Amino acid sequence: MGDRATRALVIGSRGNIGGPLIRHLRTLGYEVLEADIRPGFREGYLVADINNPLDLLPAFDWGPHVVYLLAGTVGREVCEQATTLTIATNLVGLTNVIQLCKRTESRLVFLSSSEVYGPQDGEMDEARSVPRPNNLYALSKWLGEQLVDYEAKAGGLRAVTLRPFTIYDENEEPGDHRSAMIRFAWHLARGEPIEVHRGSARGWLHISDAVRVIEAAGRLDSYTVINIGHPDIVETTQLAEMIRRKLDGQPSLVYSTELPDHMTLVKRPSLVRQATLLGTTPLVSLQQGVSWVCSRQKELVKEEAPNSASICPDDLRSATLARRWAQLLAVPAENAERKP
Repeated sequence: MGDRATRALVIGSRGNIGGPLIRHLRTLGYEVLEADIRPGFREGYLVADINNPLDLLPAFDWGPHVVYLLAGTVGREVCEQATTLTIATNLVGLTNVIQLCKRTESRLVFLSSSEVYGPQDGEMDEARSVPRPNNLYALSKWLGEQLVDYEAKAGGLRAVTLRPFTIYDENEEPGDHRSAMIRFAWHLARGEPIEVHRGSARGWLHISDAVRVIEAAGRLDSYTVINIGHPDIVETTQLAEMIRRKLDGQPSLVYSTELPDHMTLVKRPSLVRQATLLGTTPLVSLQQGVSWVCSRQKELVKEEAPNSASICPDDLRSATLARRWAQLLAVPAENAERKP
């Protein structure tokens, strides 16, 4: 591990990982410059799109020692729908950042994804497992890794590639585009049903542990690919039951279904490099993390209550349940109430 950098550029600073990472970096004494595509105007923040490298020139003229690239087109469904945007951002945008890093001799920390592995038998190991991307998001990240690998070995780029395994944060923006834990808590806290994929299993890395790992990657002297995640792998049905009990949800709200196409059933990472190269191990247990997530959703429900005071509770609950069952069962909303 090298010395800690003093100047860090975080690209994708307004995302779910960006905010907590910036706070962690500043706690450690970094000077931080933020860049994101979302409009805003304040000191230390630049509006920039990685697809338009000229917008990034002021950030690199600042002279960052390390660049954390969090920006990209993310999510299985989003990438399958927005194919051109996915390829442009996750490959051309990445190339732009790579070339700017080479120009300023900045170290690049590239956030790839555990999705690159695709379905695997057994442990997902950085050196031994052969990636088998099974969706466009995974493929774009895998091809991005090849760009970083090439430039690191042949073009003089200083870089590290990270493959995150299911990072979560109780304060992240909720919704159906989020990870299973956040979706489950979001819906169950509101008395809405959830969909659980039979046989699926994951490890869950809390954001407070994730930012420690990501920061440490910026101090590595040599190029490598590193899985980052939590060693405790839990079946999704068990996770759903933990959340249901925490939120006092009815068992009938948990709806079991088969895994959709283009998804990986079980993700079991090797975390040897995370421990040995980055010197970090997760501190937050799944039980503690679930407790934080559920407490946050309870707070949000209380905040939402005054906004629905003028609506009859029975009507509101009926409409909400009808909408969720329609989403899960893929039937017209007006027919959803007839489903069990």
